[in-house]
Amino acid sequence: MTLPISEHKTLETPHGSAIGSSFRWPTGQYCAIHTDRGFVGCGIYDVHVAGEFGIAVAIAKGTPTKPLSVPEDLYEAKIVEVSEPARKMGITPGMTGLEALAVLLQAK
Repeated sequence: MTLPISEHKTLETPHGSAIGSSFRWPTGQYCAIHTDRGFVGCGIYDVHVAGEFGIAVAIAKGTPTKPLSVPEDLYEAKIVEVSEPARKMGITPGMTGLEALAVLLQAK
């Protein structure tokens, strides 16, 4: 049995520090960038469930030819869906992951 690869690291962005995480195995992957106010993640996360718990989540979606494998892949990816708490912070579909991350890091 081979375990998935799991990586966590501190990311220094122009807007502040965040924690990047990724999980990879031979047939798939997912990643996210976590802040103390919510996270930017790939399409595997469910914004509706997150919203029920009051979590601000912004989702970007990769493609088979351009998967979102590591947290830094989220920087330029377009946000396609947000939880209601994220929307109330000002995060909207169409932003880049880095723009959404800036809102999360600057939220009061």
